[in-house]
Amino acid sequence: MNKTVSALAGIALSLSALTAEAAEKIRVAGNFATEHSSSQAMQLFKQELEKLTNGEVEVDIFPAQQLGGAAENVQAVKIGAVELTWVGTAYLTRTIPELEAIGLPFQFPDRETAFKVVDGPVGAKLDEFLAKENFTSLGYMELGFRQLTNNVRPVESVADIEGLKIRLQPNETHLATFRALGANPVAMDVKELYSALEQGVIDGQENPFAIIEVARYSEVQKYLSNTGHFFDFISVVANKDRLAALSPEHQEAVRTAMSTAIAFQRELAAKQDAEALARLIESGMTYSEVSPEFAADLRARTADVAASVRDRIDPELFTLVEAETAAAMN
Repeated sequence: MNKTVSALAGIALSLSALTAEAAEKIRVAGNFATEHSSSQAMQLFKQELEKLTNGEVEVDIFPAQQLGGAAENVQAVKIGAVELTWVGTAYLTRTIPELEAIGLPFQFPDRETAFKVVDGPVGAKLDEFLAKENFTSLGYMELGFRQLTNNVRPVESVADIEGLKIRLQPNETHLATFRALGANPVAMDVKELYSALEQGVIDGQENPFAIIEVARYSEVQKYLSNTGHFFDFISVVANKDRLAALSPEHQEAVRTAMSTAIAFQRELAAKQDAEALARLIESGMTYSEVSPEFAADLRARTADVAASVRDRIDPELFTLVEAETAAAMN
């Protein structure tokens, strides 16, 4: 009897080892802080996918720049060194400039409109451009409305922006927007941002309230304004070949798990954004509310940026984005 039990135990161990060896691995790299809503969503993705596949697909998540900055994560996924990343869409625009069509200044009046656009025909069209560069899109999370901070003065008019050296994401539309406002924009990876602010290499930066809080930029910035100049997405992209190598069932499980994670993140992001503003003010930042007159001036000064984007990308895509945005607002 003991011999039988031992034999069965040995077989069970062998099967366990074979199962472990057979498990697919998905490595996920990101630059967002562990406590950010998107990083929490990726943990939910891990739980859901491993549950849906009965552990046949395992997920290893590396947030907070553990595998490099945003630009490095994008490149790692493109070449297949990492299977998946979640990253601010701006970091993909150098490779897929068509993504600039959903990053125009003052393009979306609210988050609901923004998501109606990317979840429909516009998102499907962008998927085609991503696929040409060996990416498969798994959807869009919320990065949010971007707000301006600096260490020089309160920003209450366009004149207050003039001359400020502002760090921006490596996105030509974003850079052109701040040039139109009279600032000196500098493209810089997020991994360098805190130290650049601390050392006074740059005067300011722009990010959603939740990012400003979790990245502790309030420690090295004095002034905050709710300019809301862009609504920014987080692109979730996989290496196309690596995803296609999974079985059809596992590919479907990846998409299902990510859909759950994205829905969770969008809801949490909106909540975190509002709460973050209150805490930033409590931390000692000087907050300036943007007046209707100031907002109108910001829009007027940046109106020509959209025209420059139209000249650089597929005109059919640009027309589609305009039509879908108008429809979503009605």
